[in-house]
Amino acid sequence: MNLPIHRLITTVSTCSSFFLRRRLAHFTFFKDKPDPSHGPTKEMNLCQTIQNALGITLGNDHTAIIFGEDVAFGGVFRCTADLRSKYGADRVFNTPLCEQGIVAFGIGAAVAGTTAIAEIQFADYIFPAYDQIVNEAAKYRYRSQNLFNCGRLTIRAPWGAVGHGALYHSQSPEAQFLHTPGIKVVIPRSAIQAKGLLLSCIKDDNPCIFFEPKILYRSAKEDVPLKEYTIPLSKAEIISEGSDVTLVSWGTQVHVIREVAQMAAKDNISCEVIDLRTILPWDIDTICQSVSKTGRLLISHEAPITGGVGAEIAATVSKECFLNLEAPIERVCGYDIHPIPHVFEPFYFPSKWRCLEVLKRMLNF
Repeated sequence: MNLPIHRLITTVSTCSSFFLRRRLAHFTFFKDKPDPSHGPTKEMNLCQTIQNALGITLGNDHTAIIFGEDVAFGGVFRCTADLRSKYGADRVFNTPLCEQGIVAFGIGAAVAGTTAIAEIQFADYIFPAYDQIVNEAAKYRYRSQNLFNCGRLTIRAPWGAVGHGALYHSQSPEAQFLHTPGIKVVIPRSAIQAKGLLLSCIKDDNPCIFFEPKILYRSAKEDVPLKEYTIPLSKAEIISEGSDVTLVSWGTQVHVIREVAQMAAKDNISCEVIDLRTILPWDIDTICQSVSKTGRLLISHEAPITGGVGAEIAATVSKECFLNLEAPIERVCGYDIHPIPHVFEPFYFPSKWRCLEVLKRMLNF
């Protein structure tokens, strides 16, 4: 292609602008404030915080082991970097590329008394392990009448959209496990939350799935307490109080609804923003108390709308808060298509504009 220099410069500038736009996130990250009682802090992103939490576990619990595909050299996102050299090859090690085998090994290790922390390289690849999680891990205590259990098993997996992951590196499969008693499913929104919630999962007496929003690995940077602390599971957090409408989400989408609340405030609409945090078992009381006050509920999540976690929340709140509702419960979610269509990803997201439009419709009902 022979272009005059002035046209070439224009073309390069246009291409650069296009790729810059492609790299812009669909959300604005809101930093959390550390609890002063947790002591000194250090600025870390979510990836570094996960590494910190895992290091604390390995240092405090001599039975703890970490295993998965490529974790020995840090994993694809570097969340386990340097842990092998510090704690040994017998405690941080690679596995074959077999998700079913990874979880099966973790179940056996946990039953034998080990604190087992398994990594599934992407949440999209957790499905080969679905049988082991649902039919073995979740049921182990019940079918043995509590003679055995694998409650010391935690399964970590990068989760959700990342901006360029397309079909097999962008999925949000939390609803796939919502129908499974016996396990806990947790998704954090920030680095501070990730550390406390992960340590709670590791210490919990039930097998836990800990989904990590991979788009936040580098972008979620804030001051994180250095010492060990936990955040209660199955307890939602009211991030900001309001009186007109309740907004509920988890993971990355929490930052979207926080911005929606700020936008709505300019129109004198008061939003109560809640981070669900634990998907299973979820905090019914906090959500219902909020909706009883506001009379309206908007739920937003990245996963497709049909059969999503939002549907279960909506059904429960409809029953418990029926006489308090001022408008139909709304869900603003991903579309019922294969998530996430690569170049069309910006159109798939439940954006702040989609949420705000639905929110105003609720107020005018």
